[in-house]
Amino acid sequence: MVIDIETLLARGAAYKTLNPGEILFKEGEKGNFYYQLVSGRIRWVNITEEETEFVQNIIEEGESFGEIPLFDDEPFPATAIADMKSVIIRLDKPTFLQLLAERPDLHFNLTKILVDRLRLKFLLIKEVARHKPENSILVLLSYLKKNKKSINPQNNRLNLTRQQIANMTGLRVETVIRATKKLEERNILEIKKGKIYIKNEITEVI
Repeated sequence: MVIDIETLLARGAAYKTLNPGEILFKEGEKGNFYYQLVSGRIRWVNITEEETEFVQNIIEEGESFGEIPLFDDEPFPATAIADMKSVIIRLDKPTFLQLLAERPDLHFNLTKILVDRLRLKFLLIKEVARHKPENSILVLLSYLKKNKKSINPQNNRLNLTRQQIANMTGLRVETVIRATKKLEERNILEIKKGKIYIKNEITEVI
């Protein structure tokens, strides 16, 4: 969790419930709140003119999202959509910035999270430029394991579809299918009944 809920509530934060498919904010809109997910799942996406999605991030319980306009006063760079029934807590921008000014520990923690997300983007762009789809998928899986996201800790099953992997890496879904099969042949992944399991530790990008 980025910021303790009790801390947010003490500053006047409020809950909001979203239904599956409901849009919280759209790309291009002004950002007036700090958002943190309490339950459910949110996808943060760019939507093309053809209505296809490029997934910038999948937000899980306890994570914050949509922070960029709070720091640069520019519009949201992507759209936030509820994948399922979700509950968020939001704090108005002036109060949020005051909270960070008073609590450098929270500011530092949030900065580390934003830097970690930025590093993932650098790594993915590098692998796309190198035309190494297996590497792109491994970069994503390494990030998910490190941050304990979208992977069932009981059996190491990846809780993402191949389409979602494609949307997060900028690859075609057909390329993801071929690449995951190659990673299975290398004993890194296991595919059972269409589900992807991480078989071994991912210690480095190939």
